[in-house]
Amino acid sequence: MEGNFRWALVAAIAPIAWGSNYFVTKQLLPADHPLYGAAIRALPAGILLLLLSRRIPQGSWWWKSAVLGTLNVAAFFVLIYAAAQLLPTNVASTIMATSPVVMMLLAWLLLADRPKLLHLLGAALGIGGVCLMLFSAEAPARPLGVLASVAAMLMSSLGYVLAKKWSSGIDIMALSSWQLLAGGIVLLPVAMLFEGAPPALDGAALWGFGYVTIVATALAYVAWFSGLRHLGAGSVGLIGLLNPVTGVLLGTLIAGEALGAQQAGGLLLVLAGVLLGQPVAAKLLRRRRARPDESSPRGSTGPVESIRPVAADPARPKSSLRSRG
Repeated sequence: MEGNFRWALVAAIAPIAWGSNYFVTKQLLPADHPLYGAAIRALPAGILLLLLSRRIPQGSWWWKSAVLGTLNVAAFFVLIYAAAQLLPTNVASTIMATSPVVMMLLAWLLLADRPKLLHLLGAALGIGGVCLMLFSAEAPARPLGVLASVAAMLMSSLGYVLAKKWSSGIDIMALSSWQLLAGGIVLLPVAMLFEGAPPALDGAALWGFGYVTIVATALAYVAWFSGLRHLGAGSVGLIGLLNPVTGVLLGTLIAGEALGAQQAGGLLLVLAGVLLGQPVAAKLLRRRRARPDESSPRGSTGPVESIRPVAADPARPKSSLRSRG
């Protein structure tokens, strides 16, 4: 139980870092160069992890890294940016909140990992909580933005499940570095084609890219794929719901946004859903069911009759030591 809880905490680093990434990107990074921003985020993080792991892909891992890098890094970063430009944040975040359910279904299809009831209940609570936190009728949802957000959610969910399927025995740091490098290499020529010269970076942007590269990418990806290896896709998918929770809390603590009763209730629902879907919750439930009924004596297997002292028969002669002669 302690081991599962520890890996759940490790996996939680990723969505918390990704939630903070929105704030850093909006405040410090150039907004008109999303492709270069994604490439600059991915490539240095991949190089850093490659230097730490000192391992290069072998055999089939050359094309597997390209597939995972495209799904989890290149396409995902671009589609998320497009969704952020075309949709209100609440709508985009609500669509992404359905990722745990999609991950469970894909894991069932590709890994024969059948969804558990607690995971489904946790997903229902989490999605409901995200809707309470973020949903409002501020602006209409543009179909192209919805399509981009759904595509990002589907691609990342598929990429995470494939990473779990393929990565048995592969060093997590090396696995993360290969994906980030592959995604960055795909992004760089696309950025040069559509955005021209790289953006000029001031001191604030350099600090921002430093945080995004080291914390929100390198550390976050290692933590996320470590959690996927040691926990099921359902459990890790639910942990991903901490992403919008982090965004709401940062908006309240740093940007001074108000946290209303509806948002607070939604936040509690999300946290309840995340906890409900973890292995610790299932073990506690099984332990509670296996606990014997405290109202019956310990060790008894059925009803116990009361024991009463037998009254002495006055007609029966008393025995004595002399009569045994």
